[in-house]
Amino acid sequence: MRPIVLSGHTRSLNQIKFNREGDLLFSVSKDNVVNVWFSHNGERLGTYNGHNGTVWSVDVDSNSKLLVTGSADNQMRLWNVQTGQCLYVWEFPTAVKCVQFNRDGSEILSITEERSGHKGALRVFSINRDPDSWTNQSKEPTRTITFSGSKATVASFDALDKHIITGHESGKVALYAHDREYPESGIDAELEETHTDAHTETITDLQLGWDKTYLLTSSKDKSSKLLDAFNLKVIKTYATDTPLNSAIAHPTRPYVIMGGGQEAMSVTTTSARQGKFESRFWHKIFEEECARLPGHFGPINTLAIHPTGKAYASGGEDGYVRVNWFDSTFFTAKPYGNEFEVPDEDE
Repeated sequence: MRPIVLSGHTRSLNQIKFNREGDLLFSVSKDNVVNVWFSHNGERLGTYNGHNGTVWSVDVDSNSKLLVTGSADNQMRLWNVQTGQCLYVWEFPTAVKCVQFNRDGSEILSITEERSGHKGALRVFSINRDPDSWTNQSKEPTRTITFSGSKATVASFDALDKHIITGHESGKVALYAHDREYPESGIDAELEETHTDAHTETITDLQLGWDKTYLLTSSKDKSSKLLDAFNLKVIKTYATDTPLNSAIAHPTRPYVIMGGGQEAMSVTTTSARQGKFESRFWHKIFEEECARLPGHFGPINTLAIHPTGKAYASGGEDGYVRVNWFDSTFFTAKPYGNEFEVPDEDE
C-alpha cells in the first residue's frame, strides 16, 4: 500500500473521522485547526475556523450536513459542513474532550473533564435539524451525568440510541440507559446499568463495530479488547507490547487495527522502530498479530476505518494523517499464522 500523506496540521492529531459515504475525512489536532479532506486523493477541501484551543474531538452526522467539535477552549461548536459556518457555540466550565452524534443526528453527547473544582460530566443535547433555524439550538442539556469516581474519557451511543457507553480513566467500561422518549431531567448520580473493569489503565478509545453488536477499546495498559455491546462481557483480548491510543475493527475482513507507541515525551530519544509507531493488524477471532504497517514518526493517536473497508486512516503525534487504500490482495489473501498467503486463481 502506498499511503496518501495529508499535511495540514502543525501539531499532533487528536481525532480523525470519515463521513458515512467515506468520501470526506475530518481531522482535528492541537493546533486549533479543523480540516476536511477528500479521502480519495488527499486534497484539502476546507477548514473550520473559530476554536482558540486544542480541538480534542470531532464527529459528523449521518448525512454530512452538520459537524460538531469539542475543544480545550471550553467550547463545543456546531458547524455547517458545506459552508464552514459556525452555527452554534456551547460554553462549559472545563475542556470538552469527546463529542458524538447519535444515529439520526438528533442528539449530541459531550464529555467535559474534571478540573478546578468542577466534576467531569457527560451531557446530552437535543439538536434542531431545521436548516432554516440551525442557529437556534437549546443551550441546556436534556441529560447530565456527573462522575464522582473515575472520570470518563470516551463515550458512544449504542446502535439504537437506547444506551450510552462510557470508557473511564480507571479502565472501567459502563453502560447507561438512555431513552429519548422519556429523557432524564436534572443530574444523574452515575446511574449506570452495568459496568466491567475491562482494563487496568486509562481507556483511550472506544468504537462500535460495523454491526454495532460489539465495541472495541484501546488502553494505556497495552491491550485492546472486544466487548459485547449489550452486556459489556469481554469476548477477545489483544495484548501488545506498547501503550495503545486507538483501535478499529475492519467491517468486511476479520481484522482489528490498533495504533499507539511510546509516550511522546520520549520520542526524541527513540527511533520509529524502537518507539513502535506502526499500525498493528490482529486477527479478530484468533487473537494473533498478522502484520504491522510503519510510516509515522511518532505515536499513532487516532485511527478511522473507511465505511466500505477499502481504506483506513491514521493520525499521529508527528502532525500527519496517512490514508492507506488496501491493495486488492488484502481482500483475497488468506491469513495463516503471521503471514498472508494469496490463494491460487483456481481456489
